[in-house]
Amino acid sequence: MKRTIAPGGGEGATSGTPRALAGFTAGAALVTAAVHLYYNSIGLISELSFAALHFGFFGLICALIYPIHPAREHSRLLFALDAVLGIAALGCGLYFLVAEDAYWARGGKMEGADIYVALLSILLALELLRRVMGIFIPILILVALSYAAFWGQHISGVFRFPGISVEELIARSYFVDLGLFGDIAQISMTYVFMFVLFGSFLVKSGASEFIIDLSRALARRAIGGSGIVAVLGSAMMGSISGAAVANIATTGVVTIPLMKRSGYRPTFAAAVETAASTGGPLLPPIMGAGAFVMASYTQISYLTIAAMALLPAILYFLSVIYLIRMQALKDGLVDFEDEDARPILAVLREGGLTLAPVVMLIVLLVVGYTATYAAAGAIIATIAFSWLTPNRMGLRAVMDATITGVRNATPTAILLISIGLLVGVLGTTGFGPTFSLMIIDWSGGNLLLMLLLITMVSLLLGMGLPVTAAYIVLATISAPSLADLITTSNMVEALTSGAVPESVTMMLTLVDPEIGTKIAAGLGPAEARELLASLPVELRAALRPEMLDQEVILASLLAAHMIIFWVSQDSNVTPPVCLPAFVAAAIAHSPPMATGFAAFRLCKALYIIPLLFAFTPILSGDWGEMLTVFVPAVFGLHALSAAMMGMLERPLGPFGRLVAVGFGVVLLWPLAAILKLPVLLAYVVWVGQDWRLRRASTGLPRQPSPSAVET
Repeated sequence: MKRTIAPGGGEGATSGTPRALAGFTAGAALVTAAVHLYYNSIGLISELSFAALHFGFFGLICALIYPIHPAREHSRLLFALDAVLGIAALGCGLYFLVAEDAYWARGGKMEGADIYVALLSILLALELLRRVMGIFIPILILVALSYAAFWGQHISGVFRFPGISVEELIARSYFVDLGLFGDIAQISMTYVFMFVLFGSFLVKSGASEFIIDLSRALARRAIGGSGIVAVLGSAMMGSISGAAVANIATTGVVTIPLMKRSGYRPTFAAAVETAASTGGPLLPPIMGAGAFVMASYTQISYLTIAAMALLPAILYFLSVIYLIRMQALKDGLVDFEDEDARPILAVLREGGLTLAPVVMLIVLLVVGYTATYAAAGAIIATIAFSWLTPNRMGLRAVMDATITGVRNATPTAILLISIGLLVGVLGTTGFGPTFSLMIIDWSGGNLLLMLLLITMVSLLLGMGLPVTAAYIVLATISAPSLADLITTSNMVEALTSGAVPESVTMMLTLVDPEIGTKIAAGLGPAEARELLASLPVELRAALRPEMLDQEVILASLLAAHMIIFWVSQDSNVTPPVCLPAFVAAAIAHSPPMATGFAAFRLCKALYIIPLLFAFTPILSGDWGEMLTVFVPAVFGLHALSAAMMGMLERPLGPFGRLVAVGFGVVLLWPLAAILKLPVLLAYVVWVGQDWRLRRASTGLPRQPSPSAVET
């Protein structure tokens, strides 16, 4: 039976969905959008109450567009069951509005139908999550809930939890902001929904076509040009959609056939699109849902996070472009020309205004509007600017964009609502802080080893969790320990500088009465590190604001979360569950698993660039310092890519690969810029000489233009 992919990823309604159901779904989507727009602009009810409505409306829509079974289109009984479940989800959301005040008036005690509605809400959330994300996450949540209520009290060691009653667990999951309607759901109903809706309006206004045309114009004659089109297009489109699957579904249908026509193997073409789309959520101004969660966790503004994410995102896409170009050189695909690409000026003249709302969004954020208000203003700007282009958005187009936006937001909304159950358990039981302390202990205070441990955990989570869920879980259990260790290196510098505040000296004497004498005599880096490692975590936390500027502390916290956010992206390319790679493979007609592994190979920068977050000031906020890291890193990543591919401008032998590794390590190492400059110049000379030799060579095969090659 034929299945279709619903907007935003995952299996959606089948092609035979009755017209009446489609109409009802569209109506429900419009009402859902209206309610969310009303709350995000006026907000006359509590955040918990609106989070309950958020669950109710998106639960209804999810039940309608994600069938309980593939045979639903042939069964009225299954249709009726889905309708009942959807209405039940809406009812659970509405019930919260009338039951919340009474629950708290009774001192937090459930009575009457409370426990039944709360339990039904949990079960519905897990069932809907199964439909949009598969069975793994619901099982993980059930294990966590049972740990809190049942078996946690029967284990020994640091993870033993005395347990809470089932009734208390259900109450916390429904009535308290530690479950379904907590902080994560509130991020979904505000920032995530508004930005997904904005992305839908942009696409409807013609932005996707403009992005593809501009990408083809920029790379029309470049070596590896068809792959570069995929990277540029997916970068720009991904920054708007914030979702890899939606990105591939939009740009991949153009870029993957183009790459195949230009001579790339289907598996490599699909892998390129997957790797490029994976980077979309990393690129401002509209990043993935994880960026909004990061803003909530760190209390750092979304605008600041987006600004700091720009240079690392550029590095990521450059790394993918390097690998594409080197693969083209290896395969002899050096004579690419996209004959259907239009001149850059013509593309900009015709469609440039479609991205004007993105500029409006940035301006509104910069002048101080909240992210939700900025997104609302950008949506209005999209409609207004569309009337200056051939794609004028009338009432019908506005309704279509709204319906599509709600559908696109559904998987993420259900995921973020449901994952709140897991986050609540991690907080209630203390599992997260305990695991965080264990990571510090395992790493022995070594930051590089801790990064390796976090990366390994991310790989394991990525085999079963989507990106946002992997980031939330990993950030909850490891971000505090990682931030602590990053700031420890700054505290070592402060102790060895000799300018230690008296308050710090007094606090340290609690550990070592002779510390004052040692500090006066001068501590070496090893002694300072040993001293800090011996301190309890609580004391280190108390010393931190005394020894470091607030900007340094915030930069370290941002670095910790950004590291986790980046390595969590490997969920997109980690078999056996890597939906973006599978979607790209379906378009390219390539083996899904082979595509996933090929994409994983192209995404190595997801593990290299986070090292810069930990050991360099690339996220410091000082653009001068950030650029002194960024510029050498541009060439360092090129050198490492050459070593991996065995190709510079010409093939590299074993010795050439070692030399390239040496250049890459030095240019990425946290050294002073003045020390890197001679190495950078030497590498530029080497690449330039290799480029001249390749150009002088006549032995490379020529590749016909795309129009002359059969698809």
